[in-house]
Amino acid sequence: MKRRFRDMLQANKWLKYVPNSLTLCNSLCGFLAILITLRAYEARTVEDSLTVFFSCAVIICCAMIFDSLDGLAARIFNAASMHGVQMDSLADMVTFGVAPATLVAIMTHSLRAPSNIGRTEEVLIYLLCSVYLGCAALRLATYNVHAILEKKSSEKFSGLPSPGAAAGICVVVAYAWKCDFDLTKYAFFLPAYAAVLGLLMVSPIPYTHAGKWLLSVRRNRKRMAVFAAMLFIVGFFRIPGIAALVTLYILAGPALAVWRGVRKLFAAPAGPKPAER
Repeated sequence: MKRRFRDMLQANKWLKYVPNSLTLCNSLCGFLAILITLRAYEARTVEDSLTVFFSCAVIICCAMIFDSLDGLAARIFNAASMHGVQMDSLADMVTFGVAPATLVAIMTHSLRAPSNIGRTEEVLIYLLCSVYLGCAALRLATYNVHAILEKKSSEKFSGLPSPGAAAGICVVVAYAWKCDFDLTKYAFFLPAYAAVLGLLMVSPIPYTHAGKWLLSVRRNRKRMAVFAAMLFIVGFFRIPGIAALVTLYILAGPALAVWRGVRKLFAAPAGPKPAER
């Protein structure tokens, strides 16, 4: 079976370009999301603006699918390379770095109405979104360095992965659109939340690798039960359910880190070993 597959790869060398093609689709989704976000300035009502922002969030989520598939395709077609790793991080920078930061900045500016935003508020919005963007760049650069130095990939991420941070922003936008949540009074929550997500990206807090976790579901009954519960929540609650799961994933990292720190702090120190006679 494996020999036939290798022969097929030799006969169809174009298959090795599939992973990079998927990565390109990822970056193109990010570019499209940025272009669509700019249409918010043409919207006449808050509802129209939220529809534009929701469309942007959906496109970023579609890019996450391409981001998951390119790594899988690279392993299947034996096309993994450092060129692919670098290209993947560049695409992630556009889609999960620039696009969400642009979305947050324009959404805050649009919901607050330009006439109600002073110079100080504009600078604050820019700085908070810059924190997210800068942290995304630092995180992706660090990931590339680890990919070069480490031969075996870990089942844990050090810090919140950039797709997870982008998902955290997208679910807030989707929830506001679906549930008619009035964000005009809480517009500055978005850039502040984005800055927190950025800091989590460069933190040493461990986060579960969602892709590898899903691939191991079949071999673990507990994970299978958790996965079934997640499917039920998404199927029954739809967007609010997705928002809750993404938020839970984001908060789980700091919560578990605090729990481990507390346990370590209050753990009983080991006493001296009794002297042997």
